[in-house]
Order: sequence, then C-alpha cells, then structure tokens
Amino acid sequence: MTGQTSKGAALLPYAAWAVTRAALLLCVSGVFTLGALDVTVDVSVIYRGWYETLLTGTYPLDDVTWQYPPGAALAILSPALLPFWEYASAFYALVLLCDALVFGLLLYAGRRPGMRAAGAWVWVVGVPLLGPTVYARYDLMVTAVAVAALLAGVRHPKALGVLAAFGALLKVWPVLVLIGVRRGRPTRAAWSAAALTAAGLGVGFALWMPGAYAFLAFQRDRGLEIESLGALYFHLARHTGWEGRVELHYGSMEFLGPHVGLVSTLVLGLAVVALGWLLVWRLRARTFAAHTPAQAAFTAVLLFTTTSRVISPQYVVWLVGLAAVCLAFRGGGMVRPAVLVLVAAGVTVLEFPVYFAEVVASDAWGVALLFVRNGLLVAASLIAARRLWRETVPGARSDKAAPVRGDQPSRALR
Repeated sequence: MTGQTSKGAALLPYAAWAVTRAALLLCVSGVFTLGALDVTVDVSVIYRGWYETLLTGTYPLDDVTWQYPPGAALAILSPALLPFWEYASAFYALVLLCDALVFGLLLYAGRRPGMRAAGAWVWVVGVPLLGPTVYARYDLMVTAVAVAALLAGVRHPKALGVLAAFGALLKVWPVLVLIGVRRGRPTRAAWSAAALTAAGLGVGFALWMPGAYAFLAFQRDRGLEIESLGALYFHLARHTGWEGRVELHYGSMEFLGPHVGLVSTLVLGLAVVALGWLLVWRLRARTFAAHTPAQAAFTAVLLFTTTSRVISPQYVVWLVGLAAVCLAFRGGGMVRPAVLVLVAAGVTVLEFPVYFAEVVASDAWGVALLFVRNGLLVAASLIAARRLWRETVPGARSDKAAPVRGDQPSRALR
C-alpha cells in the first residue's frame, strides 16, 4: 500500500500538468472561452502576418507593432517546423513543447542534492492561472530559455551566458539572469560567453535579413499602456474630467492625451531607480549561494516588469518561471514573493481577457482588478529586493537569523 501511495504521489505532478495543459489547449482551440475577447488573434493574424513577411527575406519594417529583437523571428518562424499543421495549431504545439521542457527541467533539477520539487509545482500551477493568453504569445518560449539558463548555470556558467544571450535576442529581459552570477571566475565565464554569443548572433541576424534592429525605433515610441502601474493615475483621472482617451496604439491599448508624456517619463524614472538599486546591490553583494542567480534574476525582472510602461498579461509568465527556479532550491527563499506572483497571475486572467472591456472603460471593477494585480507585483518586488539584499550584502542579515542549510554557497560556484 505504501508503495502504491508513493507511486501515486510521484505521478501527481505529471497528471496535474497534463490536465491543466489540456484545458489550455481547449481554450486556444476555441472549445472553451474566457470572456468575449479572442486572445488567439495575435497568433492567427499578427504572428501569421509577420511569418509571411519574414518568409520574403525581410523583417516587418513597416509594421510598428514589431517591437522585438531580431531573434524573435525564430519564434515566429518556428511553426514551419510542423508544415503538416496550419500556423496557429503548429504554434500552440511548439509552446506546449516548451512548457513540457520547463516542467521536465524543474522535475529533473528537483532530484539533485539541495533541490526540491516545489519549483515544478509552481510552474504546474502558475502557467494555467494566466489562462489561454500564455499559449497565445511567444513569451513562454523565452521563459523556457531563461529557466534553462539558470538551472544550467549552477554548474556551467558559460552555458548560462550563452543561453542568456540567446534569450536576450528573443526578448531582451533574459539578459537579467546574468546579474546574480558569483563574482570572480564564474562571472567572467558567464559574461564573456554572453558577450561573444550576443555579438556573433547579433551580426548574424543583421546579415540574415534587412531590418533586424528596426524594432528599436518602434519600442522607443511606445506610450503608456492601460495595464501599467503609471496608467492607474489616468484610470482615476478619467472620472474627474481628464480629457484624454484610450486608443489602440503601437499594438496595445494606450492612454493618449494631457500629461501622459510626463507620467510615462516618471515611470521610466522608476525603471532607472530600479537599475541603480541593482547596480548598487551587485557592487555590495558578497555572499553568493547556488540559488543567488535565480533570486537576483527574479528580483530584477520583478522590478523592471513593475516599472514598465507596458505590463502585458503574458509578462507574468516570466515571473512564474523565475519564481519556479527560486523555489526549486531548498532554503532558497523567495516563497512570499513567489506566492504573490501566483496570486497576481490569477488576478491577471480576470483583467485580461475576462474583464478587459471594463479595464478599457476604466470601470470601477476593471480598475480595482488593476490596482490589486499591480499592487501584488509592487509588494512582490519590494519583498524580493529586501530578501536578496539581506542574504547577500555583508551586515544586512540580522544576527538572530540562522543560516539555512540550503543557503550555503554551492561548491560548484566556489
């Protein structure tokens, strides 16, 4: 009986993953729907249009919604690997494959000494909380690269650097997984590998097709998206006579009108402050454990997501993936911010797509959902930053706080 119970417990995460992912596939296939908004349009229309353009041998130079690094072309073109399916079905199948890859990596890592299965469970639970949007964007593919980088980096800093650079050319943010690498030889190995990989691939993409870096101008001209932290001011201002409006602008619903530029600049200022804090932390940090790169990456991405002018729903899958890696380490901390991210994921699916019409209209319910979701991300950012600082900066940890066994520096990183 005990053996059967153990076997059943071992199979439980696989069963949970299979059931939840089947539900997601049914949603993106149109069998079930969440709200009136069709979240699959990005794949079936926008991605498919980019796919056709890329096949002609050029990036989408005339499409301002193309705001991604040149490596994103690989994700958009990836359905060509499954030519026997139509574009959208092939894309969803490949996202499912990347989802399974992350799940497998976290399960495998959980069997190592000093690791645990909690990370895999965070991934199993967190991804479906975001609803069908998570399968209808390519962000899960990018998250898979970042997760692989952090897990590989425990023993192989060069592998971390190569994967971080590749991920950055897909969607920039994975470069942040480099910030927590231990000082000395691991940092030199990881950062030099990243620089060489980025340089090589960057030149390669530029030579591959014209327009590889046109996205920089499109990204620069973006405004304040209605789901961002700074947008909360205008949601309230619309009820007190503000004369602006909400329009589809640069591929997302943005606020346009008086004072939007000022608030957008202030939000960018918060991002600069976050960058400054990370630089100070990096200079002062001295205690590096095996889990420190994951903690630092999670904290950095939290800070930049929260202070972004655009907090799209799919961004939260980045945080779910990094939270999963943090919790894969025994004694690695970050439990509270990880739980807050999971709750934020559940609220996110309500604000998009279920009640997105209320968000666009600045309805009281839509605004309340945004306040809760963004508030959870702010709280998670502050708690994660405090935890990272206390664990790594000399003198920051309380004398009464006994080190946990899992917090000890890894031999692989010494």
